[in-house]
Amino acid sequence: MRHVDSFEIQAPPPPAHNGVPRSAWSRTRRRVSRWHRPYIAILLVLDFAAAVLASWLSISLFEKATAGFTDADKDATWFHTVTYLLLPLGWLVVLWGNRAYDRRYLGLGTDEFKRVIRAAVTVAASVSFLAFSTKTNLSRLSVATALVGAMMFILYGRAVARLLLHIIRRRAGYAAHRMVLVGTLPEALEVHTAVTRSPAAGLIPVAIHLTDGYAAARGIETPVPVYSGRDVLALVREVGADTIAVCGSASAEPGELRRLAWQLEGSGVDLVVAPQLTDIAGPRVHIRPIEGLPLLHVEEPTLSGPALLAKNLMDRVAAGLGLLVLLPVFAAIAIAIRISDPGPVFFRQPRVGHEGRTFRVWKFRTMYVDAEDRLAALVDQNETDGMLFKIRQDPRVFPVGRFLRASSLDELPQLINVLKGEMSLVGPRPLPADDGDFLGDVRRRLLVRPGMTGLWQVSGRSDLSWDEAVRLDLYYVDNWSLAYDLSILWRTIGVVLARKGAY
Repeated sequence: MRHVDSFEIQAPPPPAHNGVPRSAWSRTRRRVSRWHRPYIAILLVLDFAAAVLASWLSISLFEKATAGFTDADKDATWFHTVTYLLLPLGWLVVLWGNRAYDRRYLGLGTDEFKRVIRAAVTVAASVSFLAFSTKTNLSRLSVATALVGAMMFILYGRAVARLLLHIIRRRAGYAAHRMVLVGTLPEALEVHTAVTRSPAAGLIPVAIHLTDGYAAARGIETPVPVYSGRDVLALVREVGADTIAVCGSASAEPGELRRLAWQLEGSGVDLVVAPQLTDIAGPRVHIRPIEGLPLLHVEEPTLSGPALLAKNLMDRVAAGLGLLVLLPVFAAIAIAIRISDPGPVFFRQPRVGHEGRTFRVWKFRTMYVDAEDRLAALVDQNETDGMLFKIRQDPRVFPVGRFLRASSLDELPQLINVLKGEMSLVGPRPLPADDGDFLGDVRRRLLVRPGMTGLWQVSGRSDLSWDEAVRLDLYYVDNWSLAYDLSILWRTIGVVLARKGAY
C-alpha cells in the first residue's frame, strides 16, 4: 500500500483521436501480452488428440465398427483417413467456428465449455447429415461412442489446461494482463479488489488514472500508483500495460469511451468496461439499440421454471447417491468424534431457509459439548463482522473437529437436508435463525434454497467480510443457472483441497 502525495501534471493532451489515422500508434507500437497464442496452440493439439483418442477407443470397443462404413474392409486406408484425420480436423473447424478458441472465453467462466458442447452438437448433426446424404451405412453405436467420447475428452483436456494456466498465474504471475484502471478512486479500488481476489482471472492492475482529479486521492492509501491529468495512452506505454479498464461512472460517457476505443484500434491494447451494473450477469443484460442509442435491457432473474425443476432433481439424485456412497466415511467420522469427545455425533441447529422457513441443519459435531456455555466468554474475540461468529483458533473445537472443519467433512451430513428439499447443493449458506430478522438486502437470500456450497465459499469463505459475503450471495440469487451451479461445484473441489478460509 502507498500514500498518494504527489502526481505529475502534463500539458493538455492533443486533440482527441477521431478514428481515422490508425498508423500513428503502430510507429511506437510496444510489445503486448500474447500468452493466448501458445495456449491456443496447445488447445488445438489437445483437441485433435482427444478426437483421435475417441475414434480409436470406439474402434477398439467395437471391433465391427469398420463394417459400419461402406466398403470399409476393402478400403482400409480411406476408413483410417476419415477416422483419424478428417473427423478430428472437422472437430477443430467446428470448434473454431463456435469461437471455442477465442481468447475472451479462455481461462475463466463457463462460456468456453458451452461452446465445446455446441460444437459437439454441430459435429453430430453434420455427421448424421453426411451419412444420410451419401447413404453411408454407419454403426450408430460406434459413431455415438466416438462423438460423445471426443466431447468428453475435449472438455477434460481443456479443464486440465485451464487448471495449469491458473497455477501458472497464481504462482508465477505469467500469462496475465496488466491493467490501467480509469475512473474515480472508489470505483477503481472496487474493481481492483474484485480482480485481485481471483488471480486465476489473469488481470493485474498496475496503475489508476483518476477522472475526478488528484485532490480526491490525496493522502489515501492505494495498492498501485495513482495518476491524474495524464494522457491515458501515454500512461499505458509508460507502465507497460496491455489493458485499459474503464470503471463505473467513467463508462457512462459514451463520447469519451467511443473516442478511447478509436485510439486503441490496431494497438493490441484491450479495452474493458466495468459498468455500474456490477452485480448483474451477462445473460440477463441485452443491448437493444434504438436510433443509434444502445439501451441495456435487464431481465428478471430466473427463480422458477424448467431450469429450477432440473436443479431440484439434480440435488435429490446427487444427495441420495452421495449418502449411499459416503456411509463408510460417515461411520469412520462418527467413531472419531465419539473417541475425541463423548457426546452426540451430529450437531443440529435451527437455520433460516427458503422463503424464511426454519429448518434444522445437519452437521458433524466439531466442538466440545459445553461449547454454547463457553461462547459468552469469547464474544469479544470474534474475528468476523455481521451475523457470523468465527475465531481462527477457537478453543471450543476439539482436534478431530478442527480437521473436519478444515477439510469441510463436517458439512457432509447436510446431504440429508438436500434430500429432504430443505437445502440445495449450491446456494447461499444457511444462517442461524437467531441472528436477526434478515431485513433489507440480506432477506433476498431467502428467494432460493440455501446450499452446501456457494459463491461465498469458493470466493474466500471465512476470510471475506460480511458485506462482501452478502454481495456474493445476492449476485448468485440474481444470476444463478445450472451451468453456474456446475461451475461452483467444480471450484468447490479446489477450495476444499486447498483448505482456504476454513476454520
